[in-house]
Amino acid sequence: MEQELKELKDFLDEKVAQYNNPTFIELDPIQIPHSYTRKEDIEISGFLSATISWGNRTSIVKNAKRMLAYMGESPYDFIRNHNEHQLKKMDGFVHRTFNSGDLLTFIEGLKHLYKDKNGLEGIFVKYQTHDSLQPAIHELKKEFFNIPHLERTRKHLPDPMTGSAAKKINMYLRWMIRQDNAGVDFGIWKNIPQSILSCPLDVHSGNIARKLGLLCRKQNDAKAVLELDGVLRQFDRNDPVKYDFALFGLGVSRNFKIS
Repeated sequence: MEQELKELKDFLDEKVAQYNNPTFIELDPIQIPHSYTRKEDIEISGFLSATISWGNRTSIVKNAKRMLAYMGESPYDFIRNHNEHQLKKMDGFVHRTFNSGDLLTFIEGLKHLYKDKNGLEGIFVKYQTHDSLQPAIHELKKEFFNIPHLERTRKHLPDPMTGSAAKKINMYLRWMIRQDNAGVDFGIWKNIPQSILSCPLDVHSGNIARKLGLLCRKQNDAKAVLELDGVLRQFDRNDPVKYDFALFGLGVSRNFKIS
Protein backbone atom coordinates (compact mmCIF):
# COMPACT_ATOMS: atom_id res chain seq x y z
CA MET A 1 0.00 0.00 0.00
CA GLU A 2 2.82 2.40 0.79
CA GLN A 3 4.30 1.83 -2.66
CA GLU A 4 0.94 2.52 -4.29
CA LEU A 5 0.61 5.77 -2.36
CA LYS A 6 4.12 6.81 -3.36
CA GLU A 7 3.37 6.14 -7.02
CA LEU A 8 0.14 8.15 -6.74
CA LYS A 9 1.99 11.00 -5.04
CA ASP A 10 4.62 11.02 -7.79
CA PHE A 11 1.88 11.10 -10.44
CA LEU A 12 0.10 13.99 -8.74
CA ASP A 13 3.38 15.88 -8.25
CA GLU A 14 3.92 15.65 -12.02
CA LYS A 15 0.45 17.08 -12.62
CA VAL A 16 1.06 19.91 -10.15
CA ALA A 17 4.20 20.85 -12.09
CA GLN A 18 2.22 20.70 -15.33
CA TYR A 19 -0.64 22.97 -14.23
CA ASN A 20 0.83 25.18 -11.48
CA ASN A 21 2.43 27.76 -13.78
CA PRO A 22 1.58 31.23 -15.12
CA THR A 23 -0.37 29.84 -18.11
CA PHE A 24 -2.97 28.72 -15.56
CA ILE A 25 -3.80 32.38 -14.85
CA GLU A 26 -4.88 33.15 -18.42
CA LEU A 27 -8.17 31.24 -18.25
CA ASP A 28 -8.85 31.28 -14.50
CA PRO A 29 -10.69 33.77 -12.27
CA ILE A 30 -7.41 34.31 -10.39
CA GLN A 31 -6.49 36.59 -13.30
CA ILE A 32 -8.79 39.26 -11.77
CA PRO A 33 -6.77 39.90 -8.58
CA HIS A 34 -3.60 39.62 -10.68
CA SER A 35 -4.71 42.92 -12.24
CA TYR A 36 -3.85 44.73 -8.99
CA THR A 37 -0.74 45.37 -6.91
CA ARG A 38 -2.09 46.86 -3.67
CA LYS A 39 -2.70 44.20 -1.01
CA GLU A 40 -6.24 45.29 -0.18
CA ASP A 41 -7.21 45.53 -3.86
CA ILE A 42 -5.95 41.98 -4.42
CA GLU A 43 -7.88 40.73 -1.38
CA ILE A 44 -11.17 42.37 -2.29
CA SER A 45 -11.09 41.69 -6.03
CA GLY A 46 -10.12 38.10 -5.29
CA PHE A 47 -12.91 37.65 -2.76
CA LEU A 48 -15.57 39.01 -5.10
CA SER A 49 -14.24 36.98 -8.03
CA ALA A 50 -14.17 33.80 -5.96
CA THR A 51 -17.72 34.48 -4.78
CA ILE A 52 -19.08 34.17 -8.32
CA SER A 53 -16.75 31.33 -9.31
CA TRP A 54 -19.22 28.68 -10.35
CA GLY A 55 -20.29 27.73 -13.83
CA ASN A 56 -18.40 28.40 -17.05
CA ARG A 57 -14.95 29.92 -16.43
CA THR A 58 -15.24 32.26 -19.41
CA SER A 59 -18.51 33.61 -18.02
CA ILE A 60 -17.04 33.91 -14.52
CA VAL A 61 -14.09 35.98 -15.76
CA LYS A 62 -16.31 38.17 -17.94
CA ASN A 63 -18.72 38.96 -15.12
CA ALA A 64 -15.94 39.41 -12.55
CA LYS A 65 -14.32 42.00 -14.82
CA ARG A 66 -17.67 43.74 -15.21
CA MET A 67 -18.25 43.71 -11.46
CA LEU A 68 -14.82 45.17 -10.69
CA ALA A 69 -15.15 47.78 -13.44
CA TYR A 70 -17.92 49.42 -11.39
CA MET A 71 -15.34 50.04 -8.69
CA GLY A 72 -12.77 51.93 -10.73
CA GLU A 73 -9.02 51.57 -10.24
CA SER A 74 -9.14 50.59 -6.56
CA PRO A 75 -11.78 48.21 -5.18
CA TYR A 76 -10.51 49.02 -1.68
CA ASP A 77 -11.04 52.75 -2.11
CA PHE A 78 -14.47 52.04 -3.56
CA ILE A 79 -15.45 49.77 -0.65
CA ARG A 80 -14.45 52.45 1.85
CA ASN A 81 -15.74 55.56 0.08
CA HIS A 82 -18.56 54.71 -2.38
CA ASN A 83 -21.70 56.79 -2.68
CA GLU A 84 -25.30 56.01 -3.67
CA HIS A 85 -24.84 57.28 -7.22
CA GLN A 86 -21.98 54.82 -7.78
CA LEU A 87 -24.00 51.95 -6.34
CA LYS A 88 -26.95 52.76 -8.60
CA LYS A 89 -24.81 51.97 -11.65
CA MET A 90 -24.71 48.33 -10.52
CA ASP A 91 -28.44 47.84 -11.09
CA GLY A 92 -28.97 44.90 -13.39
CA PHE A 93 -25.71 43.09 -12.63
CA VAL A 94 -26.18 39.34 -12.52
CA HIS A 95 -24.07 36.21 -12.54
CA ARG A 96 -26.29 33.15 -12.37
CA THR A 97 -28.12 33.58 -9.02
CA PHE A 98 -25.83 36.37 -7.76
CA ASN A 99 -27.54 39.66 -8.59
CA SER A 100 -27.05 43.38 -7.99
CA GLY A 101 -28.82 43.19 -4.62
CA ASP A 102 -26.36 40.52 -3.51
CA LEU A 103 -23.46 42.60 -4.80
CA LEU A 104 -24.59 45.66 -2.83
CA THR A 105 -24.85 43.53 0.31
CA PHE A 106 -21.33 42.18 -0.28
CA ILE A 107 -20.01 45.72 -0.69
CA GLU A 108 -21.49 46.74 2.66
CA GLY A 109 -20.24 43.55 4.31
CA LEU A 110 -16.73 44.24 3.07
CA LYS A 111 -16.94 47.86 4.20
CA HIS A 112 -17.83 46.61 7.70
CA LEU A 113 -14.87 44.18 7.73
CA TYR A 114 -12.33 46.75 6.54
CA LYS A 115 -13.65 49.53 8.75
CA ASP A 116 -14.09 47.57 11.98
CA LYS A 117 -12.45 44.12 11.78
CA ASN A 118 -8.97 44.50 10.23
CA GLY A 119 -10.27 43.32 6.87
CA LEU A 120 -10.68 39.83 5.47
CA GLU A 121 -7.25 38.73 6.64
CA GLY A 122 -8.01 39.88 10.18
CA ILE A 123 -10.95 37.47 10.48
CA PHE A 124 -8.93 34.46 9.34
CA VAL A 125 -5.91 35.30 11.48
CA LYS A 126 -8.13 35.67 14.55
CA TYR A 127 -10.15 32.48 14.10
CA GLN A 128 -7.66 30.05 12.57
CA THR A 129 -7.01 26.88 14.58
CA HIS A 130 -3.79 24.87 14.66
CA ASP A 131 -4.97 22.61 11.83
CA SER A 132 -7.90 24.25 10.05
CA LEU A 133 -9.43 27.41 8.61
CA GLN A 134 -12.92 25.93 8.39
CA PRO A 135 -14.05 27.39 11.74
CA ALA A 136 -12.77 30.76 10.55
CA ILE A 137 -14.97 30.55 7.45
CA HIS A 138 -17.91 30.07 9.81
CA GLU A 139 -16.87 33.16 11.80
CA LEU A 140 -16.41 35.14 8.59
CA LYS A 141 -20.01 34.48 7.61
CA LYS A 142 -21.27 35.54 11.05
CA GLU A 143 -19.26 38.76 11.00
CA PHE A 144 -19.88 39.52 7.32
CA PHE A 145 -23.63 39.54 7.80
CA ASN A 146 -23.53 41.51 11.04
CA ILE A 147 -25.03 44.37 9.05
CA PRO A 148 -28.51 44.99 7.58
CA HIS A 149 -28.65 42.55 4.68
CA LEU A 150 -30.83 40.65 2.26
CA GLU A 151 -31.59 37.21 3.67
CA ARG A 152 -31.27 35.70 0.20
CA THR A 153 -27.63 36.83 0.02
CA ARG A 154 -26.55 34.57 2.89
CA LYS A 155 -26.48 31.57 0.54
CA HIS A 156 -23.55 33.12 -1.33
CA LEU A 157 -21.22 32.70 1.65
CA PRO A 158 -20.84 29.01 2.58
CA ASP A 159 -20.50 27.65 6.10
CA PRO A 160 -18.53 24.43 6.76
CA MET A 161 -20.19 24.18 10.16
CA THR A 162 -23.49 23.45 8.39
CA GLY A 163 -21.84 20.87 6.14
CA SER A 164 -20.73 22.91 3.13
CA ALA A 165 -17.52 22.05 1.29
CA ALA A 166 -17.03 25.84 0.99
CA LYS A 167 -15.21 25.37 -2.32
CA LYS A 168 -15.12 29.03 -3.33
CA ILE A 169 -13.75 30.30 0.00
CA ASN A 170 -11.19 27.50 0.24
CA MET A 171 -10.06 28.42 -3.27
CA TYR A 172 -9.81 32.08 -2.24
CA LEU A 173 -7.77 31.15 0.83
CA ARG A 174 -5.39 29.19 -1.39
CA TRP A 175 -4.93 32.32 -3.49
CA MET A 176 -4.21 34.55 -0.48
CA ILE A 177 -2.11 32.23 1.70
CA ARG A 178 -0.23 29.69 -0.40
CA GLN A 179 3.42 30.59 -1.03
CA ASP A 180 3.64 29.80 -4.73
CA ASN A 181 7.05 29.82 -6.41
CA ALA A 182 5.31 29.49 -9.78
CA GLY A 183 3.62 32.90 -9.56
CA VAL A 184 -0.04 31.78 -9.54
CA ASP A 185 -1.11 32.07 -5.88
CA PHE A 186 -0.30 35.30 -4.06
CA GLY A 187 0.82 34.26 -0.56
CA ILE A 188 0.19 37.75 0.82
CA TRP A 189 -1.29 36.59 4.14
CA LYS A 190 1.86 35.75 6.08
CA ASN A 191 0.34 34.98 9.50
CA ILE A 192 -1.53 31.85 8.47
CA PRO A 193 0.39 28.67 7.60
CA GLN A 194 -0.38 27.14 4.22
CA SER A 195 -0.25 23.72 5.91
CA ILE A 196 -3.78 24.26 7.31
CA LEU A 197 -5.37 25.14 3.97
CA SER A 198 -8.09 22.83 2.66
CA CYS A 199 -8.46 21.70 -0.93
CA PRO A 200 -11.28 23.40 -2.87
CA LEU A 201 -13.70 20.56 -3.52
CA ASP A 202 -16.30 20.61 -6.28
CA VAL A 203 -17.90 18.11 -8.66
CA HIS A 204 -14.85 17.87 -10.92
CA SER A 205 -12.12 17.63 -8.29
CA GLY A 206 -14.30 15.33 -6.21
CA ASN A 207 -14.82 12.95 -9.12
CA ILE A 208 -11.08 12.81 -9.85
CA ALA A 209 -10.25 12.32 -6.17
CA ARG A 210 -12.62 9.34 -6.04
CA LYS A 211 -11.26 7.85 -9.26
CA LEU A 212 -7.76 8.03 -7.79
CA GLY A 213 -8.84 6.53 -4.48
CA LEU A 214 -8.12 9.70 -2.51
CA LEU A 215 -11.71 10.10 -1.38
CA CYS A 216 -14.35 7.58 -0.37
CA ARG A 217 -17.20 9.81 0.74
CA LYS A 218 -19.77 10.24 -2.02
CA GLN A 219 -21.02 13.74 -1.14
CA ASN A 220 -18.93 16.84 -1.78
CA ASP A 221 -19.38 18.30 1.68
CA ALA A 222 -17.40 19.39 4.74
CA LYS A 223 -16.74 15.78 5.78
CA ALA A 224 -15.34 15.01 2.33
CA VAL A 225 -13.04 18.03 2.58
CA LEU A 226 -11.74 16.75 5.91
CA GLU A 227 -11.18 13.27 4.45
CA LEU A 228 -9.33 14.65 1.41
CA ASP A 229 -7.24 16.93 3.63
CA GLY A 230 -6.08 13.91 5.59
CA VAL A 231 -4.73 12.22 2.47
CA LEU A 232 -3.20 15.27 0.79
CA ARG A 233 -1.41 16.27 3.99
CA GLN A 234 0.29 12.87 3.96
CA PHE A 235 1.62 13.68 0.47
CA ASP A 236 2.91 17.15 1.42
CA ARG A 237 2.42 18.29 5.00
CA ASN A 238 3.67 21.79 4.27
CA ASP A 239 1.80 22.47 1.02
CA PRO A 240 -1.17 20.08 0.70
CA VAL A 241 -3.38 22.30 -1.48
CA LYS A 242 -0.87 22.36 -4.31
CA TYR A 243 -2.66 19.18 -5.33
CA ASP A 244 -5.71 21.28 -6.18
CA PHE A 245 -3.87 22.06 -9.43
CA ALA A 246 -3.49 18.35 -10.16
CA LEU A 247 -7.13 17.50 -9.42
CA PHE A 248 -8.36 20.50 -11.40
CA GLY A 249 -6.07 19.80 -14.34
CA LEU A 250 -7.08 16.15 -14.49
CA GLY A 251 -10.72 17.22 -14.19
CA VAL A 252 -10.56 19.39 -17.29
CA SER A 253 -8.47 16.91 -19.26
CA ARG A 254 -10.65 14.98 -21.68
CA ASN A 255 -7.96 12.35 -22.16
CA PHE A 256 -7.69 11.29 -18.52
CA LYS A 257 -9.23 7.89 -17.81
CA ILE A 258 -8.66 5.27 -15.15
CA SER A 259 -9.30 1.67 -16.19
